[in-house]
Amino acid sequence: MLGLLIATAAAFAITEKLKLEKSPITGTFVSSAFSPVCGCARNKANISVKFRKKDTVTVTVLTAGRKPVRTLVEGTPVQRGRNIFRWDGKTDAGTQAPDGSYRVEIHLADAHRTILLPTPQNTIELDTKTPVVIPVVNRTEFSPDGDHQADAVTIHFTLSEPAHVLVYLGDRLLIRSRSHTTKGSVTWSGRTDAHLHPPGTVTLSIGAVDLAGNAIPAAQRPQVQVTIRYITLANHRIAAAAGKRFDIGVSTDARRYGWLLGSRHGFAHGPVLRVRAPRQPGRYVLVVTTHGHSDRAVVTVK
Repeated sequence: MLGLLIATAAAFAITEKLKLEKSPITGTFVSSAFSPVCGCARNKANISVKFRKKDTVTVTVLTAGRKPVRTLVEGTPVQRGRNIFRWDGKTDAGTQAPDGSYRVEIHLADAHRTILLPTPQNTIELDTKTPVVIPVVNRTEFSPDGDHQADAVTIHFTLSEPAHVLVYLGDRLLIRSRSHTTKGSVTWSGRTDAHLHPPGTVTLSIGAVDLAGNAIPAAQRPQVQVTIRYITLANHRIAAAAGKRFDIGVSTDARRYGWLLGSRHGFAHGPVLRVRAPRQPGRYVLVVTTHGHSDRAVVTVK
């Protein structure tokens, strides 16, 4: 009985000592997600570990069910301080590991310790699937003229997985969403390199890149077409009788716009501009303007 008590006390003392003893590793930073096929900087998972003392270690990647997948280093000496191990997504057999969650186990030979890095902060997600995005625009025409009337186009999106949405004009990246939610929206104000885009129809392609680095290929990005218009006259050549009124259509979302014809000028509103032609026959230029944007037509007075 005395021997049993002594043994129990000794085991208790050892357990308590282990509880008080600091872990031989600290400050772990593990890649939360990576894609070995992304062709990007996230094509490997980084396992960054700070060792309190030099040791001889074996680092193993395990499945979520703790089955060994890949031994990254075996019996390798490491120095005190930070060491980084990298996993390229391959198994020990050289095949590609399937998509899923993985854990990291570190065996320290000198310290006689095996440590399974705790989850979820040290879980590695291997993801090779490209996200899918479905975009919908709130309008197909807008006029970024600063009058607070349809100044921008909003692209609402739904994603197959958390990812950053990317909006391109040709090969030029216009927008990268800040968040990586599966539903949201981004807004384009019609600017390219801080300059307003000229009027006309443009084709935007909508991409996405997920947290592992998988991006939608350019050829597979869905496209949306939007038309930028500021102020546009229905015709750019007008025939009018001297001294008589004539009508011309004006396309703008501005509440009012200015017009100039010969020596006369004024303001108007609505989709039809009615002005009086000069009394002297000849060729004149009609200019309509709103918020710094204008359009013009040649008026031939007979």
